[in-house]
Amino acid sequence: MKHVVTVVLIAIGLLHLYPAAGVLGAARLESLYGVPVGSADLELLLRHRAVTFGLLGALLLAAAWHPPLRALALVAGFVSMASFVALAWPVQAHGSAIARVFWADVVGLALLAIAAVAMRAAARGS
Repeated sequence: MKHVVTVVLIAIGLLHLYPAAGVLGAARLESLYGVPVGSADLELLLRHRAVTFGLLGALLLAAAWHPPLRALALVAGFVSMASFVALAWPVQAHGSAIARVFWADVVGLALLAIAAVAMRAAARGS
């Protein structure tokens, strides 16, 4: 149980770093999300989203080794993933690439819940 929080934070941090590659441009964004980036404005918004995911991924990874950041990182990861799941519901209304992101976030939410329970149990045991 001791390493559950660390492992989950690393996994969710890496999951959030993956879309950060979208900062490289429209071609990378299109391969990540399976949707055409039809305008410079949309590309800018999606590239900014990639930067935000990079920051969140970095926070989650930092929290894996710096326990004072863990509660903040868990909440930030949960808000990020839960908001996407809520916005993308129903998943059938979207393409397969978005559906993969949806289900990855559902799994991520479950992992974050497990980490939160483990963190709370560890705090009680201290």
